[in-house]
Amino acid sequence: MLSRKKKLQLVAAFAILFLFAIVLGCNGFFVDPVLTSIAVGPTATINQGTTVQESAVGTYNDGSTKTLGSGVQWSSSDSTAASVNNSGLVTGASPGSATITAAYQTTSGTSAITVSLGNVTALKITPLTGNTAVNVPSPAYFAFATVAGDSTPIDVSSGVTWTTSSQTVTINAPSTAGVGATFTDTVSETVTITATYQSTTILTATATLTVN
Repeated sequence: MLSRKKKLQLVAAFAILFLFAIVLGCNGFFVDPVLTSIAVGPTATINQGTTVQESAVGTYNDGSTKTLGSGVQWSSSDSTAASVNNSGLVTGASPGSATITAAYQTTSGTSAITVSLGNVTALKITPLTGNTAVNVPSPAYFAFATVAGDSTPIDVSSGVTWTTSSQTVTINAPSTAGVGATFTDTVSETVTITATYQSTTILTATATLTVN
């Protein structure tokens, strides 16, 4: 016959083994969720010299989400336009745009940052009027910003949003040669061209293009 002490020792041993088996079973059954994507934001337009805090939110294969902190590697596609530090704080360095990337383990996500001039007091399109014929390239238009304290207007043609009042006339992609118009119809008309620029405030300027 086993003594009472021996019985207690056996019960305790079996209890320990049982708990150990449960722990092993749980670890084998429950698998850590796998990171499938990262959402980075906000996508923003900021002024030169200002900052915006980016965040990275991970989505896992079980549907859960989590804001990622330490371990995220932040980078900028163009640090001359917008730089980013190790915590995701973006600083506008000069007018332009950059893609901000947050990488964690083997997954990454991006957001777009546009940097504008600050303290723009006026926006102007040159020339104010233009003439062209149907199916003939239009004159080039430029947008210039006047900044407080600076007497020299700054070319912001590539940083403004260009629109037209006509459904048959669209603006080409801006370049160092300015912007021109593309015609999708053979209609003679006078078109209003609008440039919109986001600075400390949102400024607009207009010009006209007569299509003969």
